[in-house]
Amino acid sequence: MSDAPKRKVSDRTIAISCLAFFFGMVGMAFAAVPLYAMFCQVTGYGGTTQRVEQMSDTILDKKITVRFDANTSGGLPWQFEPVQREVTMNIGETKLIKYEAKNIVDKPTAGRASFNVTPQAAGAYFNKVECFCFTDTVLKPGEDLEMPVVFFVDPDIVNAPELKGVNTITLSYTFFPIPMPAPVAANTEVKKNGTSGQL
Repeated sequence: MSDAPKRKVSDRTIAISCLAFFFGMVGMAFAAVPLYAMFCQVTGYGGTTQRVEQMSDTILDKKITVRFDANTSGGLPWQFEPVQREVTMNIGETKLIKYEAKNIVDKPTAGRASFNVTPQAAGAYFNKVECFCFTDTVLKPGEDLEMPVVFFVDPDIVNAPELKGVNTITLSYTFFPIPMPAPVAANTEVKKNGTSGQL
């Protein structure tokens, strides 16, 4: 009996395995970015802050200073800066601060803020309750906008050995340009046989 049919089956199996491996690797490449972002969000790795729904129940009798930094990148035509450069607060205390952005060109522009905290290990303890960075921002020509950030520093930061002696944290934002969102189409009314209806 000839080995040709067996060889054909073997070649087909190898080809299918190679294709499956190739498409699996492509899928992993696309999944890497959101998985990495999720990892950073959960662990605070790379200075990524935490998003929370409620404020801290514990306020320590220990102060920490938070400094605020603002940048634009990619040619975004905005003036962007914090209203105040720093705040000294109790650890666990909830604070509201504001950034300002102004579109300095004569057309609407849109931006998306990325953010991080230094030292990077502090990202796991820096909790945002509200932040302009949760959504994209569109500014009309010449528009000036105040953008709030509500945050607190988790009291557990005092138990982190890698942050012992850290009295200052810097919260930094960078706005990048994004395409303008597509305008929402208005409902159009038409008259048909003497009655009006909506498309």
